[in-house]
Amino acid sequence: MVKFNSLCCILFIIQFSVSAQEAKKSEFSKAIEDNSFFIEEAYNQEYRVVQHINNLKYSLDPSHDFEYSFTQEWPVVSQKHQFSYTLGFSSLNAGDVKGLNDILLNYRYQLTGHDDFVAMAPRFSLIIPTGNITKGLGNGVFGYQFDLPLSKRVTNSLAIHANIGYTLLPSVKSIDLYNITHKNNISIINFGASAIWLVTYKTNLMLEVLYNISKEVTGNNKLINTGQTIISPGIRHAIEIKNLEIVPGFALPVTIQNRKAGLSAFLYLSFEHPF
Repeated sequence: MVKFNSLCCILFIIQFSVSAQEAKKSEFSKAIEDNSFFIEEAYNQEYRVVQHINNLKYSLDPSHDFEYSFTQEWPVVSQKHQFSYTLGFSSLNAGDVKGLNDILLNYRYQLTGHDDFVAMAPRFSLIIPTGNITKGLGNGVFGYQFDLPLSKRVTNSLAIHANIGYTLLPSVKSIDLYNITHKNNISIINFGASAIWLVTYKTNLMLEVLYNISKEVTGNNKLINTGQTIISPGIRHAIEIKNLEIVPGFALPVTIQNRKAGLSAFLYLSFEHPF
């Protein structure tokens, strides 16, 4: 699985290199931007434009886990700076566990833009421990996350994106088999890439691939690396009503972990408008 994901990353790096001589965005037709589901696109909000993003994921396996998140993105002074926050709610184990998740406060800087070889918008997030750790809804500690999104419009009908990120959760409490409490630093490394086929300006087909390597604590207080792959084909469509852009989307992500695959249904709904 690691080899598969490494190959995906290499292929996208090659694609970035091959597209070095491609035209700038101004030579392409208008396209939907910043409306991906799992892979972050490297485009900040335009000045005086706010975006409201709703994500809903429902696992079709016996657990029937339900996860909802709401993100609101605001430009700060200009398009160079963006602030956003993410709120989440989960229902796990067929509804036996319900509650709020940890909150994320995000700052993103538009390092390069459309007219550069590749758009880059590094993000730093503070994770606030509002979720209940004993129910598996949060981590119980303040955490930190860094992500580097890269985006490139390759042709008039193709855009590609790539992410690399790192999450640190320091001194997370855990209880071993002997009821002894321990504290461990938990980290997550994520890689991802996506290809967006612009069938038309308003309708896009998407393929997103995400790979996470996370450290988990076993019952005898040992840290082990666990890999998780998400492969998500999806579709999104833009609806424009005067100055309001509405983008609904749907995907069927497949999650592969511990040699087991699980299918989910994913719904996306974004509202974007001037303020």
